[in-house]
Amino acid sequence: MKKIILLSTLCLFFSTAATAAMRVDIYGPGQNIVNLALAAPVTGPQAEAVSMGRDLQQLVEQNLSFLPFMRLTNPRNVLGGTVLMGYEPPSLDFKRFQLAGADILVTCYWPGGDSGTTSVQMRAFETNTGGRIFGKEYARVSAKELPEVADRFCADLLEALTGSGAFFRSTLAFVRKTGTMSADVWLVKPTGRNLTQITNIPGEALSPAWSPDGRFVVFSHIDQKSHALGVWDSGSKKVQRIRFPGNVVIGPAFMPDNKVAVALSNGKYPVIFLLNHVFQKERVLEQGDSINVSPTFDSAGAKMAFTSSRLGGPQIFLKDLRTGATTRVSKNGGYNTEANLSPDGTLVVYSRMTDYGHRIFVQDMITGVERQITYGPGSDEQPSFCADSYFIAFASTRGSGRGVYLTTRHGGEPKQVPTGGGQASFPRWSAPVK
Repeated sequence: MKKIILLSTLCLFFSTAATAAMRVDIYGPGQNIVNLALAAPVTGPQAEAVSMGRDLQQLVEQNLSFLPFMRLTNPRNVLGGTVLMGYEPPSLDFKRFQLAGADILVTCYWPGGDSGTTSVQMRAFETNTGGRIFGKEYARVSAKELPEVADRFCADLLEALTGSGAFFRSTLAFVRKTGTMSADVWLVKPTGRNLTQITNIPGEALSPAWSPDGRFVVFSHIDQKSHALGVWDSGSKKVQRIRFPGNVVIGPAFMPDNKVAVALSNGKYPVIFLLNHVFQKERVLEQGDSINVSPTFDSAGAKMAFTSSRLGGPQIFLKDLRTGATTRVSKNGGYNTEANLSPDGTLVVYSRMTDYGHRIFVQDMITGVERQITYGPGSDEQPSFCADSYFIAFASTRGSGRGVYLTTRHGGEPKQVPTGGGQASFPRWSAPVK
């Protein structure tokens, strides 16, 4: 267990009057831009923290660079500098940051100095009102725990501004390919930290998916003899291969109750089965005289998006699991695959084959509007939603080789996730962990 403790959550929401009401709407059609300034970390009045304080500042800056609606204020644009007399009102000079264009000011105070093992207090304020957005103290922090502190702070800030801090509380599972019939599952934070290999077995892993409780990662696995369901247990750190009759195991995904849905052989066409908690067939979720594969669910387990060839070429469909009613999602293009349903159930993201390569599209199930969110170069495939129903990870050949990239439900310039080199694909988000 990490030693970092949020002291009495020291949420510093001392009163409603002292708490700022700033919220950023990242879900609406117009993307707000927030300008944020970081005051220099201090150990006392105008005493800059130049050890762990400076390192933490850099980690926070790196984290916030992944937020497309966040613009960091250049310290050189702050008249009078960013080293302040204090870390909270009335010792803060909000005016100098307002003049530099900042909407939010973040302060960082190391009351016991910023070396060894100590505590750090971080706060965020609105510059126009001086109102506190939030503040926390992180106790017993050492140098090796600075990345976790940065993630926790940025998650808290993101949640205070948008309602969800899932981006910084989640981990991506993805596949790294090293050769013919050789690919394993790895984990990484969306910012590129904590890169970890979790499987090392002969054959090729495909389509990893997290369990809602974070215990398991399941994936399709192919070796020289068979296709199987791979299961990695985070508790034992062991991997097992589970065989089924036939030789089709496509696109496993978890439901909210920790049961797995997966397409398996069943006669002429694959059928989407629900597996029980020991990964054995329980019942059929979708079948017919066509290919039905790649199930994905909303957070309530009420809806299932999937790919089907029932109309000829592959298209995306949405099934209401309560009523059994099925609706066609993808209305354009002759080849739409790899659907992923947003956790809130309002959007379906998928890959479409176009004349210029595969591109990512988002279908709004409320408004009926479809939007293209990637434009190449290369091909963009295998999209998946973060738990906030805002960020989307996908695999792309737009760079040198195949890599993992991030965008949002609105599109925008994708940002590559550092995955340590090699061919990276099939990114899938974990549930957020506080």
